[in-house]
Amino acid sequence: MYAVIKTGGKQYRVSSGETLKIETVAGDIGSAIVLDKVLLIADGENTSVGKPLVAGATVQATIVSHGRHDKVTIFKMRRRKHYQKHQGHRQNYTEIRIDGISA
Repeated sequence: MYAVIKTGGKQYRVSSGETLKIETVAGDIGSAIVLDKVLLIADGENTSVGKPLVAGATVQATIVSHGRHDKVTIFKMRRRKHYQKHQGHRQNYTEIRIDGISA
């Protein structure tokens, strides 16, 4: 059984027991959260597709940790103009563990 959820402007295919890194969600480590923006639920041969969301479907998850991704380096240069710009960015994330999917 798996579901497609939407959080932080992105879509993720999740199944029970897996961990994933999503955009930052407020909450303490170890606390339970409910993700209610479920776009699709598939269980073997039965598939429920929402328009745009599946009514009454939720995904239960537990917050495992908060952190920051690796640094992404941005370098801009204009040739022959003596222009160089260095910039870096580290995005915050929340790591969650999927506990269950309910339709």
